[in-house]
Amino acid sequence: MEEVQTSLVLLPGLLNDHRLWAHQADALSDEANVQIADLTRDSSIAAMARRVLEESPPQFALAALSMGGYVAFEILRQAPERVSRLALFDTMASLDSAERAATRQGLLELANRGRFIGVSPQLMPRLIHPRWLDSEVSATVQQMAVAVGKEGFIRQQQAIIDRPDSVPLLEDIRIPTMIVVGAEDQLTPVAEAHLMHEKIAGSRLEILPQCGHLPPLEEPERTTALLREWLGQRPAPEFVYTL
Repeated sequence: MEEVQTSLVLLPGLLNDHRLWAHQADALSDEANVQIADLTRDSSIAAMARRVLEESPPQFALAALSMGGYVAFEILRQAPERVSRLALFDTMASLDSAERAATRQGLLELANRGRFIGVSPQLMPRLIHPRWLDSEVSATVQQMAVAVGKEGFIRQQQAIIDRPDSVPLLEDIRIPTMIVVGAEDQLTPVAEAHLMHEKIAGSRLEILPQCGHLPPLEEPERTTALLREWLGQRPAPEFVYTL
């Protein structure tokens, strides 16, 4: 009997598109049916999650980065039985601090007034490790932001601002979970990864040295290797949902 190939759904972050996961989608196609979700069309995390579920197979492995992690948590609220395993990259379950929430609101207001320049030179060092500035990595980050555009940014930023607190959900996650974070991530601190690791039973934590907020672009080979190992991990019996 022919073995059924795993389905893998990849969720990008704010101002990211399919290019974020391009290396992984190509490299993992030998052992998984890979699809990269479009998270630019909806203005709430709940709507993004519903659309992913509508466009995904009945059961799938789920890997997500940053804003995509917020959507992943919502997918687990809406249809936990459909997710076989979870990989969380540079995201957090907690709500924003007051300072960060104010920054998001300010950026949203600027965009609504017509000012949107994608990822500014001032923001780029907060997204990626300094060794990748003025490289193909930074060029890809800017290209993705331009492609998502002003209206997509407004929808995504509003969704992030309005998202629910996912910390209470963490102790209910009972599927194989891997948490990955860049050691130099300035947007989602390593402390947030430790929090998720502590609360998700049996989870695995990987901290990538000399890496910022975007491991799939900054460390594509390492990210792919981690996902390949995670895909091959057999769940313990108590981690299997009954459909």
